Amino acid sequence: MKKDEINNGVSLFAQSEYLLDSDPLEEIFALNLGDFVAEHLISEDLAKKIGSKDKRAALKNQLKELISIYSSQNTLSVLSTGNSDAIYSSIAKTVMQMVDAALCRIYLLKDNQMMLVGSSNGDMGHELCVDFTGKDFAYEDETTYVPMRSVAGILGVIGIQTIDNAPLKKEYLKLLIGIAKLFASSLKMQSLIDETNKILADDSANITDMQHIRAELTALIGDLCDYQQNFVEELAKAVDRKGQYKVSHSQNTANLARLICKELGLNEKTTDLIYYAGMLQNIGKITLPERIFANNGKLSKEELKEIQEHIKTGVNLLMNINFLSEVVPYVNYQTERYDGTGKPEGLKGQSIPLGSRIIAVADAFTAMTSDRPYRKAMPVSEAINIMSNDTKWDPVVIEALKQAVKA
Repeated sequence: MKKDEINNGVSLFAQSEYLLDSDPLEEIFALNLGDFVAEHLISEDLAKKIGSKDKRAALKNQLKELISIYSSQNTLSVLSTGNSDAIYSSIAKTVMQMVDAALCRIYLLKDNQMMLVGSSNGDMGHELCVDFTGKDFAYEDETTYVPMRSVAGILGVIGIQTIDNAPLKKEYLKLLIGIAKLFASSLKMQSLIDETNKILADDSANITDMQHIRAELTALIGDLCDYQQNFVEELAKAVDRKGQYKVSHSQNTANLARLICKELGLNEKTTDLIYYAGMLQNIGKITLPERIFANNGKLSKEELKEIQEHIKTGVNLLMNINFLSEVVPYVNYQTERYDGTGKPEGLKGQSIPLGSRIIAVADAFTAMTSDRPYRKAMPVSEAINIMSNDTKWDPVVIEALKQAVKA
């Protein structure tokens, strides 16, 4: 590589003869070493080792890596295994619980017709005709319909019938739109993965075709990440709305958990997982009827049991959303206590996942310092004092909390 090219900021990888010519994505894959390698530390020898003169083999390896990491198991749910009708009906039941509805139906485009492929009540087979021109949703026949829209057009539709046959409430509608976007991207991803597998099996596939589908996969992966985050955020908002919170409790808990992670020096991936877990710590409440939270009087034994079981319910729900499966341990053990007196396993000290200990602290502090229907917010200093003198919370996490809120 020429000195003037280096001085002008031209990357060694972009100029290396060992990488694919005039291919802007190639450098990204070459630099994907797990940790960032500073440009001045990259030698021609390293470029030679990472790159390959066999362009076809290099592209195939990159495509294999992409589809192994971003398969359907990392999207909304498992869409490619088992009986498809049962899978879609299971998803419909989950969505029905999320938006507190009476019925959910899932339609997919098949042979230019929108056919029912999954239903929370088991009915199957009929087709749907709804005009979504210029609309994000439609309300017809006492049902709210949201299209699964992608760049390729509408791939399917989710239909929700509420208990009172009214249009979906705003928070639930936003959640349903987020689910539809994620679902459409998941379906498109599966289609691209199938197309990629055909190319990988074809020894005569040309380099241009492989580069094109790699670019499509890379772009769609970015969209999926955005839609996944949007889905989590809208789900958390719906949980807070149902739980009668006056503030965004889940979001505030997640934000504080992230600050605590920063004080503890945790890496980015762990921090992101704990952030998501903070957003979804009360996800089980999404399956409970609103009447329980609207009841300011004494709860019945059955209602109290439902609330106490919400974490277990939430864990089961998260297990059905595969890209969130890694946060399950953090959510499941958030009610454990550092002194060993918590639930569900009575874990003690360091045996409790660190993420769970962080969420427990962030959740308690956020709840104490927020207004609730039955009490005013507690001053920060008072909340810190109470938590510092209680053995249920990890003292190391409490110290990080103090730094995070500058108390």
